Amino acid sequence: MREHSVPATFEISPDDHCGNIIVDIAGKDPDQVVFRVADGSDWKPLTAKDLTAQIDAVAKGLVAQGVAAGDRVALLSSTRPEWSIIDFAIWSAGAVTVPIYDSSSGGQIDWILQDSEATALIIENDEHRSIVEDLEHGLSSVRRIYQIDGPAGSDGAVAELTEQGADVDADEITARRSGVTSSDPATLIYTSGTTGRPKGCMLTHSNLLSETAAVLQSDLRELLQPGSRTLMFLPMAHVLARAITIVAIQSGTEVGFTSDIPKLVAHFGEFRPDFILSVPRVFEKVYNTARQNSGGGPREKLFDAAADTAVEYSRALDNGGPGLLLRGRHAAFDRLVYSKLRDALGGRCRLAISGGAPLGERLGHFYRGMGVPICEGYGLTETTAAFSVNTPDAQRIGTVGKPLGGNTVRIAEDGEVMLSGGVVFDGYWRNQEATDEALTDGWFHTGDLGSVDDDGYITISGRKKELIVTAGGKNVSPAGIEDAMRSEPLVSQAMLVGDGRPFIGALVTIDPDEFSKWKSGAGKSDSAQVADLVDDPDLREVISAAVEKANRTVSHAEGVKKFRILPEDFTESSGEMTPTMKMKRSVITDKFSDEIEALYGR
Repeated sequence: MREHSVPATFEISPDDHCGNIIVDIAGKDPDQVVFRVADGSDWKPLTAKDLTAQIDAVAKGLVAQGVAAGDRVALLSSTRPEWSIIDFAIWSAGAVTVPIYDSSSGGQIDWILQDSEATALIIENDEHRSIVEDLEHGLSSVRRIYQIDGPAGSDGAVAELTEQGADVDADEITARRSGVTSSDPATLIYTSGTTGRPKGCMLTHSNLLSETAAVLQSDLRELLQPGSRTLMFLPMAHVLARAITIVAIQSGTEVGFTSDIPKLVAHFGEFRPDFILSVPRVFEKVYNTARQNSGGGPREKLFDAAADTAVEYSRALDNGGPGLLLRGRHAAFDRLVYSKLRDALGGRCRLAISGGAPLGERLGHFYRGMGVPICEGYGLTETTAAFSVNTPDAQRIGTVGKPLGGNTVRIAEDGEVMLSGGVVFDGYWRNQEATDEALTDGWFHTGDLGSVDDDGYITISGRKKELIVTAGGKNVSPAGIEDAMRSEPLVSQAMLVGDGRPFIGALVTIDPDEFSKWKSGAGKSDSAQVADLVDDPDLREVISAAVEKANRTVSHAEGVKKFRILPEDFTESSGEMTPTMKMKRSVITDKFSDEIEALYGR
């Protein structure tokens, strides 16, 4: 049993909590810019003083409408400044935020509201209102519904709550804040439900403050400086986006918000972030889009050569440094290719942080080689986002970094990763059975398989519940080979199957954007859909090459012997993906059972 611990250089005071963060900033420097709010192509500053006034006004409105200390208030919205303002207002009222993804289905919303017994619900728009008005059980405890983008003739949630709280004395909010302790629940975040009904993770104020203090204890602090910027575009309902937003606020980094993903590159150019936070799928799409936009032919070959050089250059940094010829090639490609990619990120981006899913090793080397290192981290909702992270001065690509300060990792005898520390949650909301299963003497059983080396770097190899045991008794962890298959631009998703079967098979979906380009180059009809070409020899040849390449990363017994191209991609809206782009394997297995049987000739 291996174990590695990193001591904390901070302490969380018993009377500290997240509701104090912006108030404290305003007390020290009221004119400090905390947020930047989009106004056309301009991003106007929102200072700590003005932000505190808005937070207090909304908190007063919540109090006026009967929200009591400890009440749960649900927040259903995309990423926008109001999300964070309302979050801090809920804390200032002594209540607990229950975030809900704006893409959630009616059934998911119904369960979360019912299980959390939320007393108030704040939604974003008319579309959300039409969904929640048809809920079967969830509104039984909800006394008021507010809408951020108010219906026609309405001013919206922030203005409405401000008006309703106008007569509430400021001392009431001060008293509410004073009554909160670090051990009190700050938020109830429901897991994405890849293996069953979502469970509510209870995270305390101490959990969130331990997370932010640990990040700021690391050498990421060199990047997180007053006046630096980050553009938050991941869902704020996800614990990672929420935690990094708080980290940015505490460090003096200015935060912008957007959920307009189609215009993300334009927003990068306007906002010019110093670092970005994203998930691996976004980094994959950026890479594939850049390759696709190279124009094909010689230009695509130039891009591929530049990508290979970036990877080679990055690998050389870990092995004595690049030689003279490699440095020369790298410098040439920097002028021709890498600088344009950095410009697409706004021209100032020095670093990216990746979480939520494994980042492919080649992709990590590519981005570092082209001048924007991706620091991959690891954590779960139950660990308040990042438990460990690579940093600029301590990066080992292929790992998820070392534990942050105050955390300890232990590898159990069966290879399961177990975690303890200030970021580890207290348990699941009103679910003692699940809590007892997940926590033993303060150790959280992650369900992940992995290892830790002598320097403390953690490597995650897969999930215990995803482990495939073939009929021949071979244990296969699917994550690595699936990731390798996704390095082919045409592959959107790959899911291995084969539990109890004679060999490993794979279900493969096709990336819609790359498919359009491929059709043109392969001489296929513009009107052809993936469903029309699942058995097309040319398409199968591309996927077969991707499978063969991925198979070279594993043993023969672990390699994919057969694959099926599916007629449709996995999406959140069709139920196969979570909001954080994780595959719901049980859903996919049930939905495509006929295709799986076909792999094995039945």
